[in-house]
Amino acid sequence: MTERIVYQSASLLLCYPGDDWPETLSLVSRSIAAVRGAAARSLARFCERAAGTGTPLDLGARYVATFDRTRRRTLYLTYYTDGDTRTRGGRLASLKAYYRRHGWVGPDRELPDFLPLMLEFAARDPEAGRPLLADHRPGLDMLRRGLRAYGSDYEHVLDAVCAAVPEGRRR
Repeated sequence: MTERIVYQSASLLLCYPGDDWPETLSLVSRSIAAVRGAAARSLARFCERAAGTGTPLDLGARYVATFDRTRRRTLYLTYYTDGDTRTRGGRLASLKAYYRRHGWVGPDRELPDFLPLMLEFAARDPEAGRPLLADHRPGLDMLRRGLRAYGSDYEHVLDAVCAAVPEGRRR
């Protein structure tokens, strides 16, 4: 159960902070309050810092500056291994097929390698999601380093994800 809470909480925190952000932050804070371990502590640290950082509009601007303006901090994980190549298109199709094989169809508005989407899948089906995230561990590590270098509090969310995701590849 703890793993699911970490994955779902990280998924929510890594989505664009819209008008419902205060409620999302409160929900995550309450959910992780009973969870022990490094991942929960990292999520709590992010929540504490995010709670006093202004309006959802301010947070939205910070989110865009953090994730949407550079390739070094993208939330689209296949970009770290494939860039903008045809190979990436094949990987995206494989991800969609993987989700379907496990009985889940993610929303069409996002590519299947969008980290919050992958985390939501892992929260729903940890047995299938854990190895999928492990396959993308190098991208997660690169994103975490990029966030650390940028000085973003989102680094704490990636710390939590990496604490919950095993090292190495499943193949």
